[in-house]
Order: sequence, then structure tokens, then C-alpha cells
Amino acid sequence: MVEWRQIAAARRLLESESGAVIQDWGGRVPVVLAYPNSYAVGMSSLAVHGLYGWLNDLPGVVCERAFAGLGRRVSLRDEPITLESQRPLQDAAVVAFSVSFEPDYFNVVAMLRGAGIPLRAAEREDGDPLVILGGPAVAANPEVLAPLADAIVIGEAEDLLEDLITPVREGWGRERRATLEALARIPGVYVPLLHDGRPIPRRVVDDLDAYPLATRIYAPEAEFGDMALIEVSRGCGHGCRFCLAGYWYRPVRERSLESIVAQAREALRHRNKVGLVAAAASDYGPIDELVGALRDMGAAISVSSLRVDPLSPVLVRALAESGSRTITLAPEAGTDRLRRAISKGITHDDILSAVALAAGEGFEALKLYFMVGLPGETEGDVEGLIDLVREIKGAFPRNVIVNVTPFVPKAHTPFERRAMATAEVLRDRLARVAAAMAALRVAFRAEDADASRWQGVLARGDRRLGEALLDAARPTPKGLSRAMERHGLDPETYLAERGPEEPLPWDFVGMGERDCP
Repeated sequence: MVEWRQIAAARRLLESESGAVIQDWGGRVPVVLAYPNSYAVGMSSLAVHGLYGWLNDLPGVVCERAFAGLGRRVSLRDEPITLESQRPLQDAAVVAFSVSFEPDYFNVVAMLRGAGIPLRAAEREDGDPLVILGGPAVAANPEVLAPLADAIVIGEAEDLLEDLITPVREGWGRERRATLEALARIPGVYVPLLHDGRPIPRRVVDDLDAYPLATRIYAPEAEFGDMALIEVSRGCGHGCRFCLAGYWYRPVRERSLESIVAQAREALRHRNKVGLVAAAASDYGPIDELVGALRDMGAAISVSSLRVDPLSPVLVRALAESGSRTITLAPEAGTDRLRRAISKGITHDDILSAVALAAGEGFEALKLYFMVGLPGETEGDVEGLIDLVREIKGAFPRNVIVNVTPFVPKAHTPFERRAMATAEVLRDRLARVAAAMAALRVAFRAEDADASRWQGVLARGDRRLGEALLDAARPTPKGLSRAMERHGLDPETYLAERGPEEPLPWDFVGMGERDCP
């Protein structure tokens, strides 16, 4: 049941925003864009901004947003409602989830259950909304959420939204089966109930400039609410062997300098800081020219990520001059040997040169990202991580922050068949690094080993796991664990090494020849 406090919270957020679209539902196909995490997280996702704008731009469509929590936290006990008109999700023709991270699968289930929408696609009737999923996590391996999904978009959705809406408009509330059959005929759309095993090609947008992607709604309570976000490129050509994004978003595509500058000019009417979003902003071809143009317009600059090599001194200086107090680098591993094994493509000297550049520009803090449990990692590599941080701390006289996450094998990467390290190994290595960082007086943050392993289970799961997830009394790791026991499933099976001839749940997802390294 929707409580007044939820309605009040939605209205308060709506009043704080600028750029939201309010449309009458009469005569329009209502689409709820659902983000399975908190409002603060969801409104920092450019996917939400892009999809919301493109859908509302379609004739005869009204799109409203819903979140797993109207604040900074997720709430699993509240019935989700739309932000714009505070309607229940059951009123929509389509509930479209944008899913970027496997742990959010729990929230997808919770939102549908809270909305009173049948969890299984096979149990929905003509009057129920169509549940359509997209996003890199669920598209790379669609099988875990396949029992729940009426359709899953495999790849990038910009140029197929109108094709998706047309059969919905024609069959809404009347001909569910015919609508699913029409959706299944769209290249790149996977309809689990009708799939015959043939490959589903991944959709790729060739011309990014045709679909500008920047902040549409300025939301002060978003995680990056103080800036306007603009995508400058998509994909990464470096081929790190652990990275899903690097393979999923191939080939590398860049937006034109002119289009980015035009979007920035509009954005500066709302915010004085522009956040450049890319796999690695420093990889963008004309990055120095872009930085110069933005600074000439009076913009402060932030970036989503930096790569150690190449690292533009012009960009680093602009970040410092823009008031950025922290710079982030990702060595990933502690030794050159292990970085070569994971194809990171940077050396010890590259890292220290980047640190020296950051130190010279006066940043107050240096944030470093590492992984443990990587394939081929030895005790010496863990010690190498500690030694590298010690050397970095000597070269960077201010605050150093170390973030460590366990390696999780992901679909479509060269490591997709590798085993994930045991919980014991991960805990031991995280504890060793934590103790060493304390001795060095370096701030330390780490992702929990058990949480990471559950992410691994979901990342490499199959339809049987999906059925267990839907049967869980509560959509949580503990609830899933108990449901898996009832279904006769062992989490370790999903985390173990996969043989070279062993079929994988995501084999039917076609990556395309042009994506080969």
C-alpha cells in the first residue's frame, strides 16, 4: 500500500528538480523507467537521463521514473510509485528496468513484488505491464532474470526505442502474446518465453552524435547533483581481461568535439561544473582541445575516470584548477607481471609518473583502485601491491586512499571461464592489505568478500538460479542462499572454473566479429 509519506517524498524531490517532464497519460502509452537502486544513485546514471528523454520525445508516449528508494537508501518494504504522478507501477503499459550491476537484481525482484506485478513472465496476463530489461549486467548474461523478463534488450537501446513501443501501442492490454512475438522479431531483443536458441545480436549505435547523452534532469539530491554529466565516448580499446565494460561496449566510439561543446554550453545554464563520462576520459582523442574549450566557457571540469597511460597534463591541470581535491588512478594490480597477465597495459614507471603529475598539481588526495583474487595472483603480487602503495605514499605527500575489490569473472571477457577465489583467500588478502595500510597510515576501503562472491554467482548464473531468486522469501543474498538449497543449487558451482568446451548460459548473445580484440 502506498503511504502518504512516499507521495510527499516524491513530490518534494520533484519540486527540487529542474527538467522533469510532466505529461497527461490520456491517449499515451505509459512507460515507467525503473531504476533498481536509490534515487540518489539512479539520478547519477546517464542511462536514466538518456532513456527518459528519448522515450518522452516519442509521439504518444509518457515516461515517468521509479526507484527502489526515494532518497539515498534502498527501501525493500515500500510499494514503488512513479515520481512524476505518484502512480503505482501496475498502471503502466511497460515497466522498463535499467540494470547496470548484478547486486541490483535483488531490487528488481523487490520492486515487482512490491508493485503487485507477477514475478514470472509466464504468469502475467493481458492487463499486466510488460517488463522489459536492459543494461550491461543483465544483457551480457540475460539468463538469471530471464524467468522474470518479458523482453531483454541486448546492447544499446537508443535506435530501437520506437520499434519497441510500436507493438506495445498496438497491443497494450489486449494481445500480450502477439506483442511478445512482435518484440521477438526486433534484432537485439530477447524474448525468453519465445526464444528458440538462435543467437541474439548485440545492438551497437554507430553514430553517437545522433543521440546526445547528457544530464536532462538537474537533481540536487543525486550523487553528482552538483554537476552536469556529458558522455564523451563509449567503449575502451585497451582490452583489460577482467573488464566487462571494455568488451561489452566495443567498438570504441567518440562524440564529436562540436557536439560535446554544444551540450556543455546548454549545461552551463544549470551548473558550473561539467562531468566528462567515458571509460577513460584521457583516452578521448581531442581531450586537450575539449578541456580548453570548456575552460574558455568558464566551466569547472570533473571526470568519471582517468587512465594512467595516456594521462593528459592539460586535463590534470584543468581538474586541479576546477577545484577537484581528489584524483583517482587504477593500477589494479601491484606488480608489472600481474598487470601484464590481465592486459592492463601500464607499468610501474607509468604509475609513478602519473602520481608525480598529480602531486605537482597540488591535489589533496590520491585515490587508488586495486583488485585481489585475480587469476594468476601470487602472494608476491599482494606484497607488491603493498610495496607499490608505500612507494606512492612517499611520492604523494598528502592523503592516499586505497580501494580494493575482489575480482569477479564476467561474461564475454577473456576471464569468463576462470574460477573466483575462495572466500578464505579473499578475506586473508584483504586483511593483509588492510593491516599494511593501517601501518602506512593510508585510508583503506574494501568490498566485502562474501558480497563479491554473490555478485560472481549472479554474474555467471543460469535460468535455474533465476527461478531460485524468484522463489526466495526475501530478495537478499541470505534469502537466495536458502532458496538455492531448496532448488538443489550450490553457489560454488557458479564460481568454479569452466572447461573450454563447457556451454555457458550467455553463449547465445552475439558479440559480433568487429568486436574481437
